[in-house]
Amino acid sequence: MAPEQLETAPLHAVTCWIGLGSNMGDPEQQLRGAMAALQDLADCQVTWRSRLYRTQPVGGPQQPDFINAVARMVTTLAPLDLLRALHKLETQAGRQRRREVYWGPRILDLDLLIYGDAIVHSPTLTLPHPRLHERAFVLLPLAEYDPQLRIPGGGCVNGYLQAVHGQGIETLPDDLDKQIQPMLTAVSV
Repeated sequence: MAPEQLETAPLHAVTCWIGLGSNMGDPEQQLRGAMAALQDLADCQVTWRSRLYRTQPVGGPQQPDFINAVARMVTTLAPLDLLRALHKLETQAGRQRRREVYWGPRILDLDLLIYGDAIVHSPTLTLPHPRLHERAFVLLPLAEYDPQLRIPGGGCVNGYLQAVHGQGIETLPDDLDKQIQPMLTAVSV
């Protein structure tokens, strides 16, 4: 994707994947709120979301476990517009990026993981997410949707799972299914 295309809305809706995470305050509630906020984003429709996962932090200082999930959405927003919208949702949830410790605790983290087939290396955005293939907290939820899902410029999700074995991840029971499924049944893919 050329740099000028990062700010150009696509001609047709694009399927993208968003990673959600939190380990401050009430992380499960943060993800519930974030999922509802994603559903309300203009020019975006959440079409699927994973279960919640409790995951051990990867890198960074000692900190509480994270609660993570992944959402699939279709959008007509340009990549940088979508990224800005995600950052705005983080800020509304109380995230203060400038005060954070690198890879430290976060009230809410929303990562643009995949945007269609885009492969981007720019100062503001890298697609697919540069560490996607190294993170069980992203790969397992993606595999929940489709183990054969292809990562642009790489292999399929299933091919990366063996490398992340042992990263400390467990599926959580959650009631998001009751909250979001009625919304998703009305959404066309």
